[in-house]
Amino acid sequence: MSSMGGSADENLETKETHVRSLSSSHGQEPYVHKVGIPPRQNLFREFQSTVKETFFADDPLRSFKDQTKSRKLILGIEAIFPILSWGRTYNLAKLRGDLIAGLTIASLCIPQDIGYAKLANLDPEYGLYSSFVPPLIYAVMGSSRDIAIGPVAVVSLLLGTLLQSEIDPIANPIDYRRLAFTATFFAGITQATLGVLRLGFLIDFLSHAAIVGFMGGAAITIALQQLKGFLGIQKFTKKTDVISVMYSVLSSAHHGWNWQTIVIGAVFLAFLLFAKYIGKKNTRFFWVPAIAPLISVILSTLFVYLTRADKHGVAIVKHIKSGINPSSVKEIYFTGDYLGKGFRIGIVAGMIALTEATAIGRTFASMKDYQLDGNKEMVALGAMNVVGSFTSCYVATGSFSRSAVNYMAGCETAVSNIVMSVVVFLTLEFLTPLFEYTPNAILATIIISAVINLVDYKAAILIWKIDKFDFVACMGAFFGVVFASVEIGLLIAVSISFAKILLQVTRPRTAILGKIPRTTVYRNIQQYPEATRVPGVLIIRVDSAIYFSNSNYVKERILRWLMDEEEQVKVDYQTRIQFLIVEMSPVTDIDTSGIHALEELFRSLQKRDVQVLIIKPNTVRILNDIMWQISYQRKHHFDQLVLANPGPIVIDKLHTSNFAALLGEDKIFLTVAEAVAYCSPKLAEDP
Repeated sequence: MSSMGGSADENLETKETHVRSLSSSHGQEPYVHKVGIPPRQNLFREFQSTVKETFFADDPLRSFKDQTKSRKLILGIEAIFPILSWGRTYNLAKLRGDLIAGLTIASLCIPQDIGYAKLANLDPEYGLYSSFVPPLIYAVMGSSRDIAIGPVAVVSLLLGTLLQSEIDPIANPIDYRRLAFTATFFAGITQATLGVLRLGFLIDFLSHAAIVGFMGGAAITIALQQLKGFLGIQKFTKKTDVISVMYSVLSSAHHGWNWQTIVIGAVFLAFLLFAKYIGKKNTRFFWVPAIAPLISVILSTLFVYLTRADKHGVAIVKHIKSGINPSSVKEIYFTGDYLGKGFRIGIVAGMIALTEATAIGRTFASMKDYQLDGNKEMVALGAMNVVGSFTSCYVATGSFSRSAVNYMAGCETAVSNIVMSVVVFLTLEFLTPLFEYTPNAILATIIISAVINLVDYKAAILIWKIDKFDFVACMGAFFGVVFASVEIGLLIAVSISFAKILLQVTRPRTAILGKIPRTTVYRNIQQYPEATRVPGVLIIRVDSAIYFSNSNYVKERILRWLMDEEEQVKVDYQTRIQFLIVEMSPVTDIDTSGIHALEELFRSLQKRDVQVLIIKPNTVRILNDIMWQISYQRKHHFDQLVLANPGPIVIDKLHTSNFAALLGEDKIFLTVAEAVAYCSPKLAEDP
């Protein structure tokens, strides 16, 4: 009993000391700052401001201000065709850098394009077509100085997988090719539409973690698909999951493998990996891994031609059609059943291509410290794919490996894409017969060596350390691609990304606040263990806007905080909780139903003679339920509810609804410290 009495005396002394520290000197009432009411805005201007921040946050028309009509016309044309802007300052010094970079990436892209076309189940020339026309269009309309345009492994695999689920590329190659052009057309339309309507923020819904997992899984899948060419297998599964692929590989081990093909593939794979090692070891030798694929193609082709290894089971590319891109306008499905299928496949392929190109463009733009207009990029990418679909190309986008080589080679502008395109043009016109004896094994090794870097295990480890839920998204996308299919993995990636958003919206964080010693600052007691709680007062912060989707959870979470605190008070014989302060600085908005609920709350509390004080009036409907339950749960003994620090939108809504006048503006507080100071004299009077 004596120990209990001593504890009670200490609590009372602590409480009185705290009250005295919060009270102003000389017995005067502390000065309370009034919560500012934002000026009323015109409805049209408010709507205009919201639309501007949503779709035009980068203020794209800033350069048009205070300009003459003729100047605005010129600026408008330059906005569509940036080459007219930077082209005026182009000189021989820049041409030298672009020429070297263009020749370097051309040596890399030609063998890759032939292999990627096979990955998309198309003839090799279509990969070269896609590195001729699209880069020219992008060079005129694109704003990135470093991105290299052409087919890429992930999009080629995705397109090939989705297309062959609709049409057999072997049994019906013409319709398959037409569907590929149709999908490319709608991929371009999707990209351009997103850019014109300034909806680029939609691609941000695919989180970085999901992209890392998806790319890693796609890289594994692509590498496994190359076992057909690497091992010389004739009959191979059309499925992409690891179980089906490995079963197909192992079941053909006794009679389906070709040892000459394996030797060619293994030797040149070792050569390519060694070239990559040299390039990473010393950045001055960046050109070594860039030209290694072309050297591999030349040497392996000569070897097969001289030894006639093709007559011993070594599969070769055979004939590649000469000449530049033929027109494919009449081959696109604008009617019929395949129109819808091409539209669906095009949207998926276009979004993935857009995500990859945007990430690459932003990366190199930040490295060179220049601004990249994402919406202009989307329009440029969309335009090049639409034109590409008319000229026998399939979906092209920015290639990370080629863009990295382009950057390392010292590119200055998008002219490097033009140089690459010219080299591809010369190849199509004059050099395609030289690839007739190129073994498929060398194309497989080139693709394998190219996609290895897509397995970014370091990024996955970092994601695990930073955010476990992000790691789940990463692994979900990875295993979805590897064990199911590319489209399943993509669906999982998107689903988990959206699930994370919904979880954060419906389950916002809350925290108990305490006072930092020798300050008037109140912070999370878990983050700041030295923060002390105010006797008789529970301060809770809600870290989210409050809408219908999370209001019930916030209400229940606050009540659980209260119940836990009350139980702790009873155990420690502390001052009973008399005030609940809800600090709502992070609460940026509240919906209409919350306002009505708060009015009902106030009327309900008036009948029970319970005083309400507001500091941050944002959680309206929730507080209704909280106070109603508090008034009936006598075990909590709450006398008053205090809210702190209302934001401009919230306080404006409270005044618009006349709730502020109903409540009393003198009971709306600016800070937690002032709310605590208001509560302190009443705590001192408590017996």
